[in-house]
Amino acid sequence: MLRYTLMRLGIFVGCLVVVWGLVYSGVAPRGLGDSNGMWVVLLSLVISAPISFVVLRKERDRASIQVAERVDRMKSNLEANRNQEDIADDAARAQGGQAQAS
Repeated sequence: MLRYTLMRLGIFVGCLVVVWGLVYSGVAPRGLGDSNGMWVVLLSLVISAPISFVVLRKERDRASIQVAERVDRMKSNLEANRNQEDIADDAARAQGGQAQAS
């Protein structure tokens, strides 16, 4: 998961450098008024999103599998804890019923 995030961040930073170079060389428009920095960041986000979607497909699938496995493991641990609580509760009720009968 961390690997995917770092790769995606790397693609964004690469796009940011390229867009910044294009804007300051005059190839791309500079934005409106004082919005130049925001323009560069937003344009970089718009460009890097589809690149990340295509280039990082396999890494995204790997990350998705890891997340799904983690969720399944947490669900099974939660279910095991519930079963232990039920067993303890049943045992306590059985002991309480025996104590009242005596």
